[in-house]
Amino acid sequence: MASPDILIIGSGMAGASLAAGLAKTGASILMLERGQQIVADGHERSAKSVFGTGHYMPVEKWVDQHGKLFTPGNHYNIGGNSKFYGAVMLRYRAEDFAAMEHEDGVSPAWPFGYEELAPWYEAAEKLYNVRGLVGGDPTEPAHGGPYPFAPVPDERAIAQVRARLVKAGGRPFSLPLAVDIEEWLKHGAITWDGFPDTRSGKMDAETCGLVVAARNPGFRMESGALVTKLDAGSDGRIVAVHYLQDGQSHRVTPKVVVLAAGAIQSAVLLLWSGIANKSDQVGRNFMNHNASAIIGVSPRFVNDSVYQKTIALNDWYLSDGSGGYPLGNIQLLGRVTGEILQGQVPIMPRFAANWLSRHAVDFYGMTEDLPRADSRVTLDGDRVRLAWTRSNMVSHRRLVGKFKAMLRQAGFPVVLTRLFDGRVPSHQCGTVRIGLDAASSVLDKNCRAWEHGNLWVPDAGALPTSAAVNPALTVAAMALRAAGAIGKAV
Repeated sequence: MASPDILIIGSGMAGASLAAGLAKTGASILMLERGQQIVADGHERSAKSVFGTGHYMPVEKWVDQHGKLFTPGNHYNIGGNSKFYGAVMLRYRAEDFAAMEHEDGVSPAWPFGYEELAPWYEAAEKLYNVRGLVGGDPTEPAHGGPYPFAPVPDERAIAQVRARLVKAGGRPFSLPLAVDIEEWLKHGAITWDGFPDTRSGKMDAETCGLVVAARNPGFRMESGALVTKLDAGSDGRIVAVHYLQDGQSHRVTPKVVVLAAGAIQSAVLLLWSGIANKSDQVGRNFMNHNASAIIGVSPRFVNDSVYQKTIALNDWYLSDGSGGYPLGNIQLLGRVTGEILQGQVPIMPRFAANWLSRHAVDFYGMTEDLPRADSRVTLDGDRVRLAWTRSNMVSHRRLVGKFKAMLRQAGFPVVLTRLFDGRVPSHQCGTVRIGLDAASSVLDKNCRAWEHGNLWVPDAGALPTSAAVNPALTVAAMALRAAGAIGKAV
């Protein structure tokens, strides 16, 4: 097999977006994905399969900082974790790119400001056909124009919730979403949040990024290909990449290597290969949003929605509302049906789960996790070791408390909450962060490794901060930006 100009490891949001950004260059591109394509076999729309039996969960085990084994929530398949994401395409706020003081510390500044990434955000919104409405969110950064499509409409029950929140003093806005709702609902009346798409309406890495990438006649995908090592030459350049496929060992020698396996696995592969780590920063500064489910319940409210996930609030994003520290973002979850609820809480009787679902509305609150050197990914023999120390939990509890009070004022007298644990990949990032110098970062501001001139890592691992919004659009924008630089280098 002839070696390509560019090798991309991973087909998720970063890898697919970068390949799409290179589609017009004419370069020969090989993408290696360890997983396979998700097929439409009935499991993809089954709440029991997705939330109960763990049909799509990996078979591997990781170990936490206490030495305890656990099954991670990460997925290996064409399209990566984007196949299961909630399709929320929020930009980081402009303030997120500057140093921001939190109660638990300082979120550091990026090596560039919002305005440098803004055109790439716009390009990513076009690539992923984002539905939204500019101007509804008071914290929203400047846009160069409207979203490509109008927002996904609120269902009747959610329109009522929006009106109630406004009456209670909130400022809900329409979530920017990468979903063709008409096409999605043709295949079944179910939410898209957490359910894998099989080319049926959700705009993800496979259905958008890889579709555009495939327009390049030089693009080729190999699935079931597990990359095991990267070799660096004496001049620092990556000279070979090794992978396993169908039990056979392969070696390729591309001109450029793009590592886009996600914040965990990109760090693991660098550590396993013993490269890019003179700074001792590979694997460090792991971040995972502090996130809680917040469920408002009222016997007088009837939730007959199907997909639900169309509104959010940033009322406490930049401060607590009284000049205090930032707290975070609130957004709807996809509709939590009785079957989904019982899958998460197996001891709950089905009749109780169905009643609760019918009279509840389900939200998701998240607070920025700050980068810490001791929150890190390391190797434990042949296992991944993930040691995550939460930060900003006082602020997270305040966010949950403030929204609980608003929900009660909005007519939901009972509010239930549940903090997601570390097994849930709540927007994993950090581990190979960008920066302005090789001593404190792994990558330069364009996502190129300081130590290896032909190695780029544009996935969520490159993010120097987690902010408090979903990172998918930022990852896509960063990858498109990196593609612009790579295109000039090949």
